[in-house]
Order: sequence, then structure tokens, then C-alpha cells
Amino acid sequence: MKRNYIKILTLLMTLGVLASCKKFLDVKPEDKILEADAFASVKGINTALNGLYIDLAKNDLYGDNLTLTTVDILAQRYNVPSSHTLLTLSTYDYATKPAVEKIDGMWSAAYTGILNANVLENNLAKYTGVLDAKTDSIYRGEAIAIRAMLHLDLLRLFGPMYNSADSVKEAIPYYTKVESSANPLLPANKVMSLIMGDLAKAEGLLKNDPIITNGVMPEFIDGANNFLRNRNYRLNYYAVKALQARANMYRGNKSAALEAAKVLIQNAAKFPWITLAAAVSEKTNPDRVYTQEMILGIQNSQLYNNYLKYFAPELEEKNILAPIAGRLTTLFETNENDYRYNPQWVVPGNGSKTYRTFYKYADIVDKKMAFRFSIPMIKISEMFLIAAECEPVAATAIGYLNSVRNNRGLLSLAVTANLTTELQKEYQKEFFGEGQLFYYYKRRNLINIPNGSSGSGNVTMSASKYVLPLPLSETQYRQ
Repeated sequence: MKRNYIKILTLLMTLGVLASCKKFLDVKPEDKILEADAFASVKGINTALNGLYIDLAKNDLYGDNLTLTTVDILAQRYNVPSSHTLLTLSTYDYATKPAVEKIDGMWSAAYTGILNANVLENNLAKYTGVLDAKTDSIYRGEAIAIRAMLHLDLLRLFGPMYNSADSVKEAIPYYTKVESSANPLLPANKVMSLIMGDLAKAEGLLKNDPIITNGVMPEFIDGANNFLRNRNYRLNYYAVKALQARANMYRGNKSAALEAAKVLIQNAAKFPWITLAAAVSEKTNPDRVYTQEMILGIQNSQLYNNYLKYFAPELEEKNILAPIAGRLTTLFETNENDYRYNPQWVVPGNGSKTYRTFYKYADIVDKKMAFRFSIPMIKISEMFLIAAECEPVAATAIGYLNSVRNNRGLLSLAVTANLTTELQKEYQKEFFGEGQLFYYYKRRNLINIPNGSSGSGNVTMSASKYVLPLPLSETQYRQ
């Protein structure tokens, strides 16, 4: 990381702008602009902030690796035969391609995003008076929340099994400032403390987020500051609360996770459940990603290219990502009423495949639909599942789980149902293409998980599979 960090920092200092944003700025002369000029106007600051979200939507991060492919392959979502181009990911052979490239790409992109968030926060403090106090507070809150979220996912990938004695072992570096040297590797519990501190700081800065009183506000309005609209595509106040629930769940603090999740549940009307009409009955432009349920999402302009690369029915077996037919049928318990089954998993009508392929991220007919290119990062359903797992009263816990099931077309479970078993089923069904199942397995330290490349049986998991190795670009400077 040291070489990458200094290289990126040098570029930022030379250009005086965020590393990933130069093509979005009116650069005069080419690749040269003074830092003061970039932060001298609302438009310039908005461009810098927008660059942070462009970072998040890149394929190395949430546009692909942390949602659609890599992390889901690690969770054994798909059948990856010996001829497949991504075989080494499914076998946890982290020392060979493409695993090495994927790991390095995720690591480098995440720390670039963290650095850019720190640059924005630093410059907002340095160049004051351009934004009004409320907007300045919201923007800084978003930047700090992005920093916390990226560190959390780095910890969940590269950190040790948190609920074990290994949680005190060195994990990853944490960056809160624009620095010219590499920070030390910190123990996982220290990293988690810094994440929670950043989320608390972001929560305070976002206390006047308009989403609290006005909801998501999906419409664009001419002449308005649209950076304060479409709040579920920004690190809004409720996204921060959701990240607090997710982080506390991962660290094993169930009471704190439940408290944070309940904030979302109490405000669930702002993130309404998808309807049967929108998800299933609508055949031309179905919202298969449930964007109205998104507490946080991103838009990746390469989404449909990624769909064609990984999931399209026309792909050869060595390239397509799809589950074994029997595995998928068993997972959904042959229940055709589940919203997540038929609309998202379809046997192609052209005869190219005899099994169901993944249509969740297939394009729609109307190219003007607001939810095109959208990938969910946090949905309201996750908050109900967290609450179900943390709630000490059995009937209430099952009630939270049934809220998810009922809003997916399924009947309620009896209070006597095995909560742990049923929760795992919902995590397996709910988050296809969203990257959360691997973290669930790791958090619970499951020794056996279903083998995606076999019609039956399990893969035996261990710390060596759950913990991704630090990339060479990081380790070679720490010897």
C-alpha cells in the first residue's frame, strides 16, 4: 500500500484535485488545476463529492467485485467448473490469477477511495465559506461515512475471524488523514473501534440530512441542489445507522446492532417494500433490484456490460456464472411465489441453456427508468434480518423474519421455527449479486457451506479461506 498510497498522493498534490475526478473537471490547462480553484465554488465541490461515488461504482469495488462476482463466488453462489475462467476464486487459491489481480484491485481501489474521501474532508475544512453550514456538514458526513464503509469491507475481507482470539491480530491500516507515509497494520479490534468512531462522527454531521424529514426525494428539480436529493444513492443518515447495525453485527455486539437496526425499521416507510406489481407482474420494465427498498445504492454505467460478461444466457460454460439447477431449486424450496425466484432466475427462451440463469441485472426496455444501472448496497430487508438475529424475544424475532418473508411472497413461519436455520436461508435467497453472503458465513465462522460447484455436499471452510491475503503491493513494503 505504501507505494500505491504515495503515488496517488503525489498525483493529488500535483493536480490539486481528487485522483479519480480529473475527467469530470473542466481542466485548464490539461491535467492542471489549482486546489483552491477546485474548492472555490459549489460546482467544484459537488464535482469532487461526486467523484467519491464514481469511485465506489467502479468494477474493482461495488460496481462488480464486491457485489456481482468475486465476493459471491467466494460464498459458493455459482457453479464454477474446472474450465471456468474464475476457478481459482471458487477454490480459494489466492496465489494464482485471477485471484491475485482481483485482490490487488479491490485493495488498491478501496484505499484510493479512502484517500479521496480524506482529501475532500480536509479541503472542506481548509476552504470554508463556499458551502452553507448545513450543506458543509452533510458533505463532510458523507465523506467520513464512505471512509468508514470502505474500511469495514476491507476488514471483513482481509481481517481475521472477528469473534475469535484472532481479533487482536494485525489486520489492515486505517487512514483518517492525507498522509505521505503508510500507516501501520492495526489489530482488527482497533480497526473496528476506528470504524465505529467514524460512523458516530458521520451520524452527528448528518443530523440535518433532509432524508430525515423529506425521505429519499427521488425527483430531480431544476435549480435545486440535487446533491441533496436522491438520498439513497448517497451516504445518508439512515445509511450510516444501517452501517452501524452491520458493523456491530460483525463484531458480535447484538444489542447495539439491534438498536441501530430498529432506527431503520421505525422509518421503514421511507424505504417501502417492493410490490408484486413492480417486481413480478411488470414484464417489460421490472425492478428486479428493489431500488425503493435501498437504504444505499450505487449506479454503475458498466452494469449491463458486466451482466453480458458474467450472466447472459448466451455465454459459454467457461464464462457464465449460474448455480447448479438442483441447488437453486432446493434453495428456493420450489416455491414459485417467491418474488426473488421467477423474475430473477429464468430458463432462457432461446434454448441456449436448460437451467435458470441470473436476470437480476439484465437491462430493461425503457432506458429512461430511474432505477437503470442501480446496484443495492444496503436494503431495508437486511435491517429486519439483523433485528431477527439479535432480538431476545423469540416471537418478536420471528416476526421480523416474517416481515421479510411476507414481502417476498412467502407465508409466515411459526414461532417454533428454527430461527438460525431460517435466517440462513433468507440470507442465501435475499442477497444474490449484492455480496453479503460471504460476510455472513465468515461472521458466523461456518465450517461447512454448500458447494456451489457440486449438486450436493459442502465446502469445508477455514480461516485460510475466509481471510484474504494482503496483496503483494502491501506486503513487500512491510517486510
